[in-house]
Amino acid sequence: MKYHQQPTHSNKGVPVANSIHHSNKIYNYFKTLNLSQFLSDVYLTHLMTIIVSVFLRSYRGKTIDFAQVSQHHRTTTAYFLNHGKWNDLALEDTLKSSVIQIIYQEAKRSGQPILCIVDDTIASHAKPSSQAVHPIEAAYFHQSHLKGCQDYGHQVVSVMLSCNGIILNYAVILYDKSRSKIQIVQEIAEELPTAPVISYFLCDSWYTTAKVMDSFIRKGFYTIGALKTNRIIYPCGIRRKASDFALHLRKTDRDVSLVTVGGRKFYVYRYEGGLNDIPNAVVILSYPKEAFGNPKALRIFISTNVGLSTQEILDTYTKRWPIELFFRQSKGRLALDKYQIRSRQGIQRYWLIMSLVHYLCCMHAGKYCTFEEGYSYMQKQVKEEQLGNLYQFIKNGASIEAVIKLVG
Repeated sequence: MKYHQQPTHSNKGVPVANSIHHSNKIYNYFKTLNLSQFLSDVYLTHLMTIIVSVFLRSYRGKTIDFAQVSQHHRTTTAYFLNHGKWNDLALEDTLKSSVIQIIYQEAKRSGQPILCIVDDTIASHAKPSSQAVHPIEAAYFHQSHLKGCQDYGHQVVSVMLSCNGIILNYAVILYDKSRSKIQIVQEIAEELPTAPVISYFLCDSWYTTAKVMDSFIRKGFYTIGALKTNRIIYPCGIRRKASDFALHLRKTDRDVSLVTVGGRKFYVYRYEGGLNDIPNAVVILSYPKEAFGNPKALRIFISTNVGLSTQEILDTYTKRWPIELFFRQSKGRLALDKYQIRSRQGIQRYWLIMSLVHYLCCMHAGKYCTFEEGYSYMQKQVKEEQLGNLYQFIKNGASIEAVIKLVG
Protein backbone atom coordinates (compact mmCIF):
# COMPACT_ATOMS: atom_id res chain seq x y z
CA MET A 1 0.00 0.00 0.00
CA LYS A 2 1.59 3.26 -1.08
CA TYR A 3 -0.81 5.70 0.53
CA HIS A 4 0.71 7.87 3.26
CA GLN A 5 0.75 11.44 4.46
CA GLN A 6 4.08 13.13 4.88
CA PRO A 7 4.11 16.48 6.67
CA THR A 8 5.13 19.53 4.72
CA HIS A 9 8.08 21.18 6.50
CA SER A 10 9.10 24.79 6.85
CA ASN A 11 12.75 25.89 6.64
CA LYS A 12 13.08 25.16 10.37
CA GLY A 13 11.84 21.61 9.99
CA VAL A 14 8.48 22.28 11.66
CA PRO A 15 5.41 20.77 9.94
CA VAL A 16 3.10 23.59 9.00
CA ALA A 17 0.60 22.15 6.54
CA ASN A 18 -0.06 18.55 7.54
CA SER A 19 -3.63 17.38 8.07
CA ILE A 20 -4.75 16.11 11.47
CA HIS A 21 -7.62 14.28 9.81
CA HIS A 22 -5.72 11.22 8.61
CA SER A 23 -7.14 8.00 10.10
CA ASN A 24 -4.94 4.95 10.46
CA LYS A 25 -8.07 2.87 11.08
CA ILE A 26 -9.55 3.81 7.72
CA TYR A 27 -6.14 3.58 6.07
CA ASN A 28 -5.88 -0.04 7.23
CA TYR A 29 -9.25 -0.80 5.62
CA PHE A 30 -7.89 0.60 2.36
CA LYS A 31 -5.01 -1.88 2.66
CA THR A 32 -7.33 -4.78 3.48
CA LEU A 33 -9.39 -4.08 0.36
CA ASN A 34 -6.23 -3.53 -1.77
CA LEU A 35 -7.54 -0.19 -3.03
CA SER A 36 -4.05 0.92 -4.03
CA GLN A 37 -4.20 -1.56 -6.91
CA PHE A 38 -6.50 0.79 -8.81
CA LEU A 39 -6.46 4.11 -6.90
CA SER A 40 -3.45 6.43 -6.80
CA ASP A 41 -2.25 8.19 -3.63
CA VAL A 42 -4.00 11.38 -4.71
CA TYR A 43 -7.36 9.65 -5.15
CA LEU A 44 -6.96 7.68 -1.91
CA THR A 45 -6.40 10.99 -0.14
CA HIS A 46 -9.69 12.33 -1.53
CA LEU A 47 -11.44 9.11 -0.54
CA MET A 48 -10.03 9.45 2.98
CA THR A 49 -11.29 13.04 3.10
CA ILE A 50 -14.85 12.08 2.23
CA ILE A 51 -15.00 9.08 4.58
CA VAL A 52 -13.53 10.95 7.56
CA SER A 53 -15.99 13.81 7.03
CA VAL A 54 -18.92 11.36 7.34
CA PHE A 55 -18.10 10.97 11.03
CA LEU A 56 -18.31 14.69 11.80
CA ARG A 57 -21.37 15.45 13.91
CA SER A 58 -22.48 18.14 11.47
CA TYR A 59 -22.16 15.99 8.33
CA ARG A 60 -24.69 16.83 5.60
CA GLY A 61 -23.06 15.41 2.48
CA LYS A 62 -22.07 18.84 1.19
CA THR A 63 -18.72 19.81 -0.29
CA ILE A 64 -18.20 22.23 2.60
CA ASP A 65 -18.15 19.19 4.90
CA PHE A 66 -15.33 17.66 2.86
CA ALA A 67 -13.39 20.93 3.07
CA GLN A 68 -13.37 20.75 6.89
CA VAL A 69 -11.03 17.77 6.81
CA SER A 70 -9.07 18.51 3.64
CA GLN A 71 -6.00 20.56 2.84
CA HIS A 72 -7.60 21.38 -0.51
CA HIS A 73 -10.42 23.69 -1.52
CA ARG A 74 -13.83 22.02 -1.51
CA THR A 75 -14.03 22.20 -5.32
CA THR A 76 -11.05 19.82 -5.53
CA THR A 77 -12.95 17.04 -3.77
CA ALA A 78 -16.04 17.86 -5.83
CA TYR A 79 -13.94 17.46 -8.99
CA PHE A 80 -12.77 14.06 -7.69
CA LEU A 81 -16.41 12.95 -7.54
CA ASN A 82 -17.69 14.57 -10.71
CA HIS A 83 -14.79 14.36 -13.15
CA GLY A 84 -11.87 12.48 -11.58
CA LYS A 85 -10.26 9.81 -13.79
CA TRP A 86 -10.41 7.05 -11.19
CA ASN A 87 -11.80 3.54 -11.58
CA ASP A 88 -15.06 3.59 -9.64
CA LEU A 89 -16.14 0.29 -11.26
CA ALA A 90 -13.12 -1.42 -9.70
CA LEU A 91 -14.11 -0.03 -6.29
CA GLU A 92 -17.68 -1.24 -6.82
CA ASP A 93 -16.48 -4.71 -7.82
CA THR A 94 -14.18 -4.88 -4.80
CA LEU A 95 -16.98 -3.96 -2.42
CA LYS A 96 -19.44 -6.41 -4.02
CA SER A 97 -16.86 -9.22 -3.93
CA SER A 98 -16.19 -8.61 -0.23
CA VAL A 99 -19.91 -8.70 0.61
CA ILE A 100 -20.47 -11.88 -1.42
CA GLN A 101 -17.50 -13.60 0.20
CA ILE A 102 -18.75 -12.84 3.73
CA ILE A 103 -22.40 -13.74 3.10
CA TYR A 104 -21.81 -16.88 1.02
CA GLN A 105 -19.18 -18.20 3.44
CA GLU A 106 -21.65 -17.74 6.29
CA ALA A 107 -24.30 -19.65 4.32
CA LYS A 108 -21.89 -22.54 3.76
CA ARG A 109 -20.82 -22.52 7.41
CA SER A 110 -24.26 -22.23 9.01
CA GLY A 111 -26.51 -23.82 6.40
CA GLN A 112 -28.84 -20.84 6.78
CA PRO A 113 -30.46 -19.29 3.67
CA ILE A 114 -29.09 -16.23 1.93
CA LEU A 115 -31.65 -13.45 1.71
CA CYS A 116 -31.39 -11.04 -1.23
CA ILE A 117 -33.49 -8.03 -0.24
CA VAL A 118 -34.45 -5.40 -2.82
CA ASP A 119 -36.36 -2.14 -2.43
CA ASP A 120 -36.18 1.46 -3.59
CA THR A 121 -36.48 4.90 -2.06
CA ILE A 122 -36.37 8.52 -3.19
CA ALA A 123 -33.55 10.90 -2.36
CA SER A 124 -35.66 14.06 -2.40
CA HIS A 125 -34.41 17.39 -3.72
CA ALA A 126 -35.94 20.78 -4.31
CA LYS A 127 -37.28 21.16 -7.83
CA PRO A 128 -34.92 23.47 -9.74
CA SER A 129 -36.06 26.78 -11.13
CA SER A 130 -36.76 26.85 -14.86
CA GLN A 131 -34.00 29.45 -14.96
CA ALA A 132 -31.41 27.09 -13.46
CA VAL A 133 -28.26 27.02 -15.58
CA HIS A 134 -26.94 23.72 -14.19
CA PRO A 135 -29.85 21.65 -12.82
CA ILE A 136 -29.09 18.42 -11.00
CA GLU A 137 -28.76 15.52 -13.44
CA ALA A 138 -30.95 12.39 -13.55
CA ALA A 139 -33.55 13.84 -11.17
CA TYR A 140 -37.22 13.27 -11.97
CA PHE A 141 -40.63 13.16 -10.35
CA HIS A 142 -41.34 9.76 -8.80
CA GLN A 143 -44.38 8.45 -7.00
CA SER A 144 -43.62 8.40 -3.29
CA HIS A 145 -45.62 5.78 -1.40
CA LEU A 146 -44.36 7.28 1.85
CA LYS A 147 -45.63 10.77 1.05
CA GLY A 148 -48.54 9.65 -1.12
CA CYS A 149 -47.66 12.06 -3.90
CA GLN A 150 -45.12 12.83 -6.63
CA ASP A 151 -41.70 13.60 -5.18
CA TYR A 152 -38.79 15.19 -7.08
CA GLY A 153 -35.33 13.70 -6.75
CA HIS A 154 -33.31 10.55 -7.43
CA GLN A 155 -34.79 7.09 -7.09
CA VAL A 156 -32.41 4.64 -5.45
CA VAL A 157 -32.67 0.88 -5.95
CA SER A 158 -30.84 -0.87 -3.13
CA VAL A 159 -29.83 -4.52 -2.82
CA MET A 160 -28.84 -6.09 0.50
CA LEU A 161 -27.53 -9.59 1.20
CA SER A 162 -28.19 -11.25 4.52
CA CYS A 163 -27.43 -14.58 6.17
CA ASN A 164 -27.77 -15.76 9.75
CA GLY A 165 -28.01 -12.22 11.14
CA ILE A 166 -25.23 -10.71 8.97
CA ILE A 167 -26.76 -7.93 6.85
CA LEU A 168 -24.65 -6.01 4.33
CA ASN A 169 -25.46 -3.58 1.53
CA TYR A 170 -24.50 -5.07 -1.82
CA ALA A 171 -25.42 -2.35 -4.33
CA VAL A 172 -27.01 1.09 -4.61
CA ILE A 173 -28.21 1.81 -8.14
CA LEU A 174 -29.54 4.99 -9.72
CA TYR A 175 -32.87 4.48 -11.48
CA ASP A 176 -32.66 7.03 -14.29
CA LYS A 177 -35.37 5.66 -16.65
CA SER A 178 -32.74 4.42 -19.12
CA ARG A 179 -33.79 0.91 -18.03
CA SER A 180 -36.64 -0.33 -15.89
CA LYS A 181 -36.35 -1.29 -12.24
CA ILE A 182 -37.26 -4.82 -13.31
CA GLN A 183 -34.25 -4.88 -15.66
CA ILE A 184 -32.00 -3.54 -12.89
CA VAL A 185 -33.02 -6.32 -10.51
CA GLN A 186 -32.76 -9.00 -13.21
CA GLU A 187 -29.17 -7.90 -13.83
CA ILE A 188 -28.45 -8.15 -10.10
CA ALA A 189 -29.79 -11.72 -10.07
CA GLU A 190 -27.65 -12.63 -13.07
CA GLU A 191 -24.43 -11.36 -11.48
CA LEU A 192 -24.92 -13.15 -8.15
CA PRO A 193 -23.18 -16.51 -7.69
CA THR A 194 -25.45 -19.54 -7.33
CA ALA A 195 -26.56 -19.85 -3.72
CA PRO A 196 -24.93 -22.80 -1.89
CA VAL A 197 -28.15 -23.47 0.06
CA ILE A 198 -31.86 -22.86 -0.52
CA SER A 199 -32.18 -19.07 -0.44
CA TYR A 200 -34.78 -16.34 -0.89
CA PHE A 201 -35.35 -13.13 -2.81
CA LEU A 202 -37.45 -10.73 -0.70
CA CYS A 203 -39.25 -7.81 -2.31
CA ASP A 204 -42.37 -5.67 -2.42
CA SER A 205 -45.11 -5.93 -5.03
CA TRP A 206 -43.19 -3.92 -7.65
CA TYR A 207 -40.70 -6.75 -8.22
CA THR A 208 -42.89 -9.87 -8.00
CA THR A 209 -42.94 -10.46 -11.75
CA ALA A 210 -42.36 -13.76 -13.52
CA LYS A 211 -39.20 -12.41 -15.20
CA VAL A 212 -37.58 -11.45 -11.91
CA MET A 213 -38.64 -14.66 -10.17
CA ASP A 214 -37.23 -16.74 -13.02
CA SER A 215 -33.92 -14.86 -12.88
CA PHE A 216 -33.56 -15.56 -9.17
CA ILE A 217 -34.67 -19.20 -9.21
CA ARG A 218 -31.90 -19.91 -11.71
CA LYS A 219 -29.45 -18.81 -9.00
CA GLY A 220 -31.09 -20.85 -6.24
CA PHE A 221 -33.29 -18.11 -4.79
CA TYR A 222 -37.02 -18.68 -4.28
CA THR A 223 -39.13 -15.52 -4.13
CA ILE A 224 -41.14 -14.38 -1.12
CA GLY A 225 -42.75 -11.02 -1.78
CA ALA A 226 -45.83 -8.87 -1.67
CA LEU A 227 -48.49 -8.87 -4.39
CA LYS A 228 -50.81 -6.13 -5.51
CA THR A 229 -54.37 -6.75 -4.37
CA ASN A 230 -55.66 -6.75 -7.96
CA ARG A 231 -53.54 -9.80 -8.86
CA ILE A 232 -55.47 -12.58 -10.57
CA ILE A 233 -55.66 -15.95 -8.79
CA TYR A 234 -57.57 -19.14 -9.65
CA PRO A 235 -59.20 -20.62 -6.51
CA CYS A 236 -61.12 -23.79 -7.44
CA GLY A 237 -60.09 -23.09 -11.04
CA ILE A 238 -62.12 -19.88 -11.18
CA ARG A 239 -60.41 -16.70 -12.37
CA ARG A 240 -60.79 -14.07 -9.63
CA LYS A 241 -59.14 -10.81 -8.65
CA ALA A 242 -57.58 -11.46 -5.24
CA SER A 243 -59.23 -8.41 -3.65
CA ASP A 244 -62.67 -9.52 -4.89
CA PHE A 245 -62.15 -13.06 -3.64
CA ALA A 246 -61.07 -11.73 -0.22
CA LEU A 247 -64.43 -10.01 0.26
CA HIS A 248 -66.11 -13.43 0.50
CA LEU A 249 -63.81 -14.83 3.19
CA ARG A 250 -65.21 -15.52 6.65
CA LYS A 251 -63.31 -16.10 9.89
CA THR A 252 -65.10 -19.43 10.25
CA ASP A 253 -64.02 -20.72 6.84
CA ARG A 254 -62.04 -23.95 6.99
CA ASP A 255 -59.10 -22.44 5.09
CA VAL A 256 -58.91 -19.25 7.20
CA SER A 257 -56.59 -19.39 10.21
CA LEU A 258 -55.17 -17.04 12.83
CA VAL A 259 -51.38 -16.64 12.95
CA THR A 260 -49.00 -14.46 14.95
CA VAL A 261 -46.26 -12.59 13.11
CA GLY A 262 -43.96 -10.14 14.83
CA GLY A 263 -46.18 -10.04 17.92
CA ARG A 264 -49.34 -9.21 15.91
CA LYS A 265 -52.21 -11.52 15.01
CA PHE A 266 -53.49 -11.91 11.45
CA TYR A 267 -56.27 -13.83 9.79
CA VAL A 268 -54.86 -15.54 6.71
CA TYR A 269 -56.15 -17.56 3.77
CA ARG A 270 -53.72 -19.78 1.84
CA TYR A 271 -54.11 -20.44 -1.87
CA GLU A 272 -51.81 -22.75 -3.79
CA GLY A 273 -51.92 -22.92 -7.55
CA GLY A 274 -51.12 -21.05 -10.72
CA LEU A 275 -51.05 -17.35 -11.47
CA ASN A 276 -50.67 -15.69 -14.84
CA ASP A 277 -47.12 -16.54 -16.04
CA ILE A 278 -46.40 -18.43 -12.79
CA PRO A 279 -47.25 -22.16 -12.94
CA ASN A 280 -47.40 -22.81 -9.20
CA ALA A 281 -47.00 -20.71 -6.05
CA VAL A 282 -48.48 -20.08 -2.63
CA VAL A 283 -50.52 -16.89 -2.25
CA ILE A 284 -51.51 -15.70 1.23
CA LEU A 285 -54.34 -13.22 1.77
CA SER A 286 -53.89 -11.50 5.11
CA TYR A 287 -55.88 -9.16 7.37
CA PRO A 288 -54.86 -7.81 10.78
CA LYS A 289 -57.07 -9.47 13.39
CA GLU A 290 -58.74 -6.16 14.27
CA ALA A 291 -59.40 -5.24 10.62
CA PHE A 292 -60.69 -8.46 9.10
CA GLY A 293 -62.70 -7.78 5.96
CA ASN A 294 -61.48 -4.19 5.56
CA PRO A 295 -60.32 -3.88 1.91
CA LYS A 296 -57.79 -1.20 2.86
CA ALA A 297 -56.16 -3.55 5.39
CA LEU A 298 -55.80 -6.47 2.95
CA ARG A 299 -52.22 -7.56 2.25
CA ILE A 300 -51.22 -10.32 -0.15
CA PHE A 301 -47.99 -12.30 -0.26
CA ILE A 302 -46.48 -14.88 -2.60
CA SER A 303 -43.94 -17.67 -2.15
CA THR A 304 -42.55 -19.69 -5.04
CA ASN A 305 -41.43 -22.32 -2.50
CA VAL A 306 -44.73 -24.14 -1.94
CA GLY A 307 -43.11 -26.41 0.65
CA LEU A 308 -43.04 -23.63 3.25
CA SER A 309 -45.78 -23.28 5.84
CA THR A 310 -47.82 -20.09 6.02
CA GLN A 311 -46.01 -19.17 9.22
CA GLU A 312 -42.59 -19.67 7.61
CA ILE A 313 -43.53 -17.54 4.60
CA LEU A 314 -44.75 -14.62 6.69
CA ASP A 315 -41.85 -14.85 9.16
CA THR A 316 -39.35 -14.84 6.27
CA TYR A 317 -41.05 -11.86 4.61
CA THR A 318 -40.60 -9.79 7.79
CA LYS A 319 -36.84 -10.11 7.28
CA ARG A 320 -37.17 -7.41 4.60
CA TRP A 321 -37.16 -4.85 7.42
CA PRO A 322 -33.34 -4.29 7.41
CA ILE A 323 -33.55 -2.55 4.02
CA GLU A 324 -36.04 -0.03 5.41
CA LEU A 325 -33.65 0.52 8.31
CA PHE A 326 -30.78 0.93 5.81
CA PHE A 327 -32.67 3.71 4.00
CA ARG A 328 -33.39 5.46 7.29
CA GLN A 329 -29.76 5.20 8.42
CA SER A 330 -28.44 6.29 5.03
CA LYS A 331 -30.58 9.42 5.07
CA GLY A 332 -29.83 10.17 8.72
CA ARG A 333 -26.12 9.34 8.87
CA LEU A 334 -24.87 9.24 5.27
CA ALA A 335 -26.83 12.20 3.85
CA LEU A 336 -28.54 10.12 1.17
CA ASP A 337 -31.09 12.88 0.63
CA LYS A 338 -28.97 15.93 1.47
CA TYR A 339 -25.96 15.74 -0.85
CA GLN A 340 -25.25 18.67 -3.18
CA ILE A 341 -23.79 16.97 -6.23
CA ARG A 342 -25.10 17.81 -9.67
CA SER A 343 -23.57 15.33 -12.11
CA ARG A 344 -24.89 11.81 -12.64
CA GLN A 345 -21.40 10.36 -12.30
CA GLY A 346 -20.71 12.33 -9.11
CA ILE A 347 -23.98 11.15 -7.55
CA GLN A 348 -23.33 7.50 -8.36
CA ARG A 349 -19.79 7.78 -7.02
CA TYR A 350 -21.04 9.42 -3.83
CA TRP A 351 -23.53 6.59 -3.28
CA LEU A 352 -20.75 4.05 -3.88
CA ILE A 353 -18.51 5.70 -1.27
CA MET A 354 -21.40 5.79 1.21
CA SER A 355 -21.88 2.05 0.58
CA LEU A 356 -18.20 1.62 1.41
CA VAL A 357 -18.70 3.60 4.63
CA HIS A 358 -21.66 1.39 5.56
CA TYR A 359 -19.51 -1.70 4.95
CA LEU A 360 -16.61 -0.33 7.02
CA CYS A 361 -18.94 0.43 9.92
CA CYS A 362 -20.44 -3.05 9.87
CA MET A 363 -17.09 -4.84 9.51
CA HIS A 364 -14.77 -2.50 11.44
CA ALA A 365 -13.72 -5.21 13.90
CA GLY A 366 -13.17 -7.90 11.28
CA LYS A 367 -16.50 -9.43 12.23
CA TYR A 368 -20.04 -8.20 11.74
CA CYS A 369 -21.76 -5.65 13.95
CA THR A 370 -24.78 -3.43 13.33
CA PHE A 371 -24.27 -0.22 11.38
CA GLU A 372 -25.20 1.96 14.36
CA GLU A 373 -22.69 0.19 16.60
CA GLY A 374 -19.99 0.50 13.96
CA TYR A 375 -20.82 4.11 13.20
CA SER A 376 -20.52 5.09 16.88
CA TYR A 377 -17.21 3.24 17.15
CA MET A 378 -15.79 4.83 14.00
CA GLN A 379 -16.93 8.30 15.03
CA LYS A 380 -15.14 7.90 18.37
CA GLN A 381 -12.07 6.39 16.70
CA VAL A 382 -11.74 9.22 14.16
CA LYS A 383 -12.10 11.83 16.93
CA GLU A 384 -9.40 10.17 19.04
CA GLU A 385 -7.06 9.98 16.03
CA GLN A 386 -7.65 13.66 15.25
CA LEU A 387 -6.73 14.62 18.80
CA GLY A 388 -3.67 12.37 18.71
CA ASN A 389 -2.52 13.87 15.41
CA LEU A 390 -3.05 17.38 16.74
CA TYR A 391 -1.05 16.57 19.89
CA GLN A 392 1.82 15.24 17.80
CA PHE A 393 1.68 18.31 15.57
CA ILE A 394 2.00 20.61 18.57
CA LYS A 395 4.67 18.40 20.16
CA ASN A 396 6.76 18.74 17.00
CA GLY A 397 6.93 22.48 17.60
CA ALA A 398 4.16 23.96 15.51
CA SER A 399 3.32 27.61 16.19
CA ILE A 400 -0.09 28.62 17.51
CA GLU A 401 -0.79 30.25 14.15
CA ALA A 402 -0.05 27.00 12.34
CA VAL A 403 -2.29 25.08 14.75
CA ILE A 404 -5.17 27.51 14.27
CA LYS A 405 -4.75 27.35 10.50
CA LEU A 406 -4.67 23.57 10.57
CA VAL A 407 -7.69 23.13 12.82
CA GLY A 408 -9.65 25.86 11.10
